[in-house]
Amino acid sequence: MQRPQTSHDRMRIFSGIQPTGTLHIGNYFGAIRNWVALQDDYDCIYSIVDYHAITAPFKPDKLRRRSHDLALDLLACGIDPERSTIFIQSAIPEHAELCWIFSAITSFGDLSRMTQFKEKSQETDFISAGLFIYPILQAADILLYRAQRVPVGEDQLQHLELSRRIARRFNSRFGDFFPEIEPIVGKGARIMSLANPSRKMSKSDGEAHYIGVMEDARSIHKKIRSAVTDIGPTPAQGMSEGVANLFQILELTGESDLYQEMQAEFVAGTLRYSNLKEIVFQTLMEVLAPIQKQRAQLAAEGQIEKILSAGAEKARVIAKENIRTIRRMVGLAV
Repeated sequence: MQRPQTSHDRMRIFSGIQPTGTLHIGNYFGAIRNWVALQDDYDCIYSIVDYHAITAPFKPDKLRRRSHDLALDLLACGIDPERSTIFIQSAIPEHAELCWIFSAITSFGDLSRMTQFKEKSQETDFISAGLFIYPILQAADILLYRAQRVPVGEDQLQHLELSRRIARRFNSRFGDFFPEIEPIVGKGARIMSLANPSRKMSKSDGEAHYIGVMEDARSIHKKIRSAVTDIGPTPAQGMSEGVANLFQILELTGESDLYQEMQAEFVAGTLRYSNLKEIVFQTLMEVLAPIQKQRAQLAAEGQIEKILSAGAEKARVIAKENIRTIRRMVGLAV
């Protein structure tokens, strides 16, 4: 098997994020913060996956703007273009070409078993073929760069396993080329909606249900004060979903002493939820305020197009070399 391409002999990581609007704290604590931490130890390739975004209804002008806005958000959160490759997916058409090649070796049964397709197809009257083959494009995203590791949440493990099967099937039919992909399961927790803590935090449920990373402090304060809890501390019955969600946010901000103090008050039955909410707001803003300041500075500098172009050029070199080999192995024109 050919040795996977790496930078300075480090393992290569690929991960992508859709430009579907506001980056919220679930995205940040669940994924982006982990991406930032991985930059020193891996050859990281991070993509804004706009091909994926068009599997749902979209407006072209908003899609393009959201892609650039998300790039600014990622840089402000700590993605460093000097240590990572960051680009917009559609700037590299080889993603779509490899998706088509993989579609020829992926079974209908594999795709029909995808849990996310079953869930998302129930939310819309128009079910696009793109939504159905979405996992094949995910596999192409990863394998185009011969990535060996993929940072994922638990809800993406099924898709990653399909990517592994596609790689193995390709290697079996055409010769060893793709490495074995392993997940890096993020330590970031699953943050729930503030208004409905039985559901995962999501933009699709409406503004009351999420906190944007770049959201105004006054708005964030209002949302946290309005967060669903319960009628009062009831340690004998266990912690309610809403209170557990607030504690989780507090823990993720890194304020371990405050977290332990609030936990002790809950167990003792003396915790005032108004106080907990105020502390969650203050500690969360200590995390978000520097990011928001950095984002404003990056926007003012106006260098995002240049950064994305440079990232796309780095990715293009790898993609073109690998797709040329893949074409040759499959028997296509080179």
